[in-house]
Formats: sequence, structure tokens, C-alpha cells
Amino acid sequence: QGQLAESGGGLVQPGDSLRLSCAASGFTLANYAIGWFRQAPGKEREGLLCIFKSGGRAMYADSVKGRVTISRDNAKNTVYLQMNSLKPEDTAVYYCARAYSVCSREGSRYDVWGQGTPVTVSS
Repeated sequence: QGQLAESGGGLVQPGDSLRLSCAASGFTLANYAIGWFRQAPGKEREGLLCIFKSGGRAMYADSVKGRVTISRDNAKNTVYLQMNSLKPEDTAVYYCARAYSVCSREGSRYDVWGQGTPVTVSS
């Protein structure tokens, strides 16, 4: 089945940058599409963006467009989420997930999830 583990979250100030990591164990990340999601307090989970097996990207959330990028390091079996110009409304728990097949904004299309890493943006 495999596992995913996110890291890199924390407390940052508005305007800061942060890079989240999603490390896989038990399977090869490059063989799957991997997505990033977030869930803010009191809100539904939101699909952000995804990287296909081919390396192509799909962006789903207008709220982060232009401020986030996704990348993959096959040697480290890790996917990254780079977030820039962070805003208080980016405060959420961030999750990475493995897709059953191809990238999708729908969480139901993913079968393996990490435990999440919290990000708080506050001055």
C-alpha cells in the first residue's frame, strides 16, 4: 500500500515562503500522480494542485494560483509544495495524496494520504 509523510509546516508571517515535503515509503512516487490538498478550520478540504507521472502539472485552486508550485525529486522519492507570498487565509492543514489513476481535484480519487502538516500564517 505504501505511506506518505508530510513535513515542513509551521508558523510563518504574511509574505513569507514555505516549502512542504511529501515523502513516500513503500512505493515509488514517480509511478503515480501526487496531489496536494488543504483543509482550513471549519472549511471543506480543497484540492490545490497535482503532478502527473509524466511530470506535468494541474492547478486546481484559484486562491493559490501564481503563488504555489509543485515539484518532484525522484532520487529522494519526495514531492514538494513551494508556497510564496503566504497570506493568513492560507492557514490550514496541508496534505499530500496518491492518486488511483490520474490527477484530480476530487479527494475521492486518491487512495493514500499523509497525516498532514499544519501551516499557520499570522503576524
